[in-house]
Amino acid sequence: MKAKIIITGASGFVGKNIVDYLGNQNVECLDRLQLQHLNSSTLQNAAAVVHLAGKAHDIKNVGNPDDYYTVNFELTKELYNAFLQSDAKKFIFISSVKAVADTVDGVLTEAIIPSPQTHYGKSKLMAEEYIIAQQLPANKFYYILRPSMIHGPGNKGNLNLLYQVVKRDIPYPFAAFQNKRTFLSVKNLCFVIKELIDQKEIPSGVYHIADDESLSTTDVVRVLAQSMGKKPKLWKISKSLISSIARVGNWLRLPLNTERLYKLTGDYVVSNLKIMQALNVKLPVKAKEGLIETANSLSNPKKDNER
Repeated sequence: MKAKIIITGASGFVGKNIVDYLGNQNVECLDRLQLQHLNSSTLQNAAAVVHLAGKAHDIKNVGNPDDYYTVNFELTKELYNAFLQSDAKKFIFISSVKAVADTVDGVLTEAIIPSPQTHYGKSKLMAEEYIIAQQLPANKFYYILRPSMIHGPGNKGNLNLLYQVVKRDIPYPFAAFQNKRTFLSVKNLCFVIKELIDQKEIPSGVYHIADDESLSTTDVVRVLAQSMGKKPKLWKISKSLISSIARVGNWLRLPLNTERLYKLTGDYVVSNLKIMQALNVKLPVKAKEGLIETANSLSNPKKDNER
């Protein structure tokens, strides 16, 4: 019988993809009720615990800040304590690059001292610090993964927003911004998680997870248009005008605010060198190939929902 892999948050975007990716593995998904009544026996006989459950970042900034700490920190703390008391071997915690920085100058590596600015990032960092601070038995391993912006089948984030802009032939108004951002295909994330489960003696620690190549948001619009057989409509509106509109959006709660503008036009380059060297493998999906696959899933949501 194959060793058991326990997954939390299996109903979410990443969770559904990792369950599909693991295929015929012996996967057990913990629901919300089970997470509320944790003990060491819950995790017995598990080769790995993959902790995906959490409160996602709220770009609109209307959520209750306390919820981030209850879900992202307290729940992770309880689950990790149960892991330490069980015979489970590996604990894989899906954190976020937002636990380190909301803006990046240069390239984001694991050596940079974290300075999160949001409740989401702070709560993720608190969970990371708790895991690192605990005494780890010799036969156990923990892996704190900080993914960059994830996309793939079932994606409901900013890539979906860009896709709708291109699909409806709405001009993309931010072409004046020449940025570089590192994305992450959900297939590459699933690949890394499976490698960490399967490989032996990968050192415990914090690892950034990202595609190999960085792209500009304008590049992304071009790729999305290409996937639909369209010519991208790119407008180079004044950066200062766009930034002013975004600041107004903060007060009026418009779809465009400064945080969303930064997500679309700011630089956010993430290095995956540490995890790639540790695993000694190559990612299976190139950045543009992953974007095309995501675009195809957005164009055929019925097929995506049948996965």
